[in-house]
Amino acid sequence: MKFLCVSDDTDVLIYSPTSKERYKDVDCVLSAGDLPIRYYDYMTTILGKDLYYVYGNHNLEYFKQNMGHSGASDMINVGANGKINLENTSTNGGGTIIDGSCVYDKKNDLIIMGLGGSMLYNYGQSQYSEKQMKTRILRLLPRLIYNKQRYGRYVDILITHAPPRGIGDGEDLCHRGFECFLSFMEKYKPKYLLHGHVHLIDENTRRETKYCETTIINIYKNYILEDDSLGVRK
Repeated sequence: MKFLCVSDDTDVLIYSPTSKERYKDVDCVLSAGDLPIRYYDYMTTILGKDLYYVYGNHNLEYFKQNMGHSGASDMINVGANGKINLENTSTNGGGTIIDGSCVYDKKNDLIIMGLGGSMLYNYGQSQYSEKQMKTRILRLLPRLIYNKQRYGRYVDILITHAPPRGIGDGEDLCHRGFECFLSFMEKYKPKYLLHGHVHLIDENTRRETKYCETTIINIYKNYILEDDSLGVRK
């Protein structure tokens, strides 16, 4: 599969009349947040591709109503029959919010999980303490277990806004990464962790780091990820 990955800053290559031709072979768009809803709307309209995203700590229009929606919150939904609702997502601006959710893309045979937001630094929206982020992960354990039983793996791609602690993060509280992302990778082994939040002054800077079995990528602005082992198995 080929993914167009975006985060933190709009790109003139995407806001362009030639973007449809330039990205015609992209299968899916993934975003790590801090981008305006209108940007997602533009991409889904022009490219005609599925888009999954989490919130960052900026560009939080509609955050309260979307994350308060039963489909976009990090709470597990349980129906009247006692069964867990596995399709806990919300759609806005042409994209699907997966912040605090784990979804199975049946068309592409792809499991994507989202944990947006930054470290708690001024009590604004979409900010979490280390304990709060751990709780968000714990609430998704039933879904992860279901994935393993049903599909043979927990998750393929984890999209976060903040990086893991000590891997491409900053020392200031706002840009500090989450330690719980490290233990998550150790146990659940996503193939990729895609994050933003840390801006790259030099966009030619190496973006990839390996941790256990997971490739961590800073997808600031615009990044193309290609992996033929992901998606529909031929």
